[in-house]
Amino acid sequence: MAHLKRLALNVVPPHAITHVPAAVEALAAFLITHPRIAVITGAGISTDSGIPDYRSPGRPPHKPLQHSEFVDSSYNRKRYWARSLVGYPRIKQAQPNAGHIAIATANAHNHLGSIVTQNVDGLHEKAGSLSVVPLHGQLRQVRCLDCQTISSRDHLQDRMLQLNQDLMQPYMELGSESLRPDGDVVLNEDVYRRFIAPSCSQCLGTLKPDVTFFGDVVPQDVVQSSYGVVDQHDAFLVAGTSLAVWSSFRLVRRALAQAKPIFVLNNGPTRADEFAKGVIRVNASIAEVLPLAVQQVVSSDVTTG
Repeated sequence: MAHLKRLALNVVPPHAITHVPAAVEALAAFLITHPRIAVITGAGISTDSGIPDYRSPGRPPHKPLQHSEFVDSSYNRKRYWARSLVGYPRIKQAQPNAGHIAIATANAHNHLGSIVTQNVDGLHEKAGSLSVVPLHGQLRQVRCLDCQTISSRDHLQDRMLQLNQDLMQPYMELGSESLRPDGDVVLNEDVYRRFIAPSCSQCLGTLKPDVTFFGDVVPQDVVQSSYGVVDQHDAFLVAGTSLAVWSSFRLVRRALAQAKPIFVLNNGPTRADEFAKGVIRVNASIAEVLPLAVQQVVSSDVTTG
């Protein structure tokens, strides 16, 4: 089992398609040519829904929370839950954007199959996509590290507000511009010290969001499910991810080892850029390319049908 790590990336390769009309045509042709296409998505597909990512061009450096930092420190857990209490409603209220809807539309018309997503926001499911593998978990769930009970993040939100009503109420109206890539909002040290962290309602154990933090291990059943997606499809669309973490990059390597073609749509460098053979590379905005390509393919279905 591999730990969730990320690597530094280089520049976009010179062979990448950057002209939007050409990119739309290339993706439409890819969707038509290959009958069973799976999708790998990352944070870049959710930025237009107001959820920031780690690596978009121009974004300042961000150090994500490490798994060991969370589990080894009660202070860090208080810090995480206080910040998440304020940030979570923004994630919950986020709505699918044109990219999510385009994938769901292509899925409904049998041009795209299963989706493996690095995102924990649930927006693919909200958009109506079926057969989604959440590679790094789901923010809407909470896991007890002691008894392994899974519970609702919404319910926990209510509990935390009750425990910290006077302390946290002044911060609950902070704007969405304060939201960070981890789905939290920066507060002050006094808040972290005074915050009452929740415990498991079943065993009083330690609660953690049911997501894979950096430095943690993706559960083996999820790994096998993602491998199954690779093995059961004929081609892959990679959208909105630099593939900087091994958990997603290894899926691309597995697909290429099986001589399955890859279409990479990302605004910025990716780890797949080291492969020229078998990879079609587009460096452009998802919002500019994906919806138009899917619309073209679905319209073609109607015309030829």
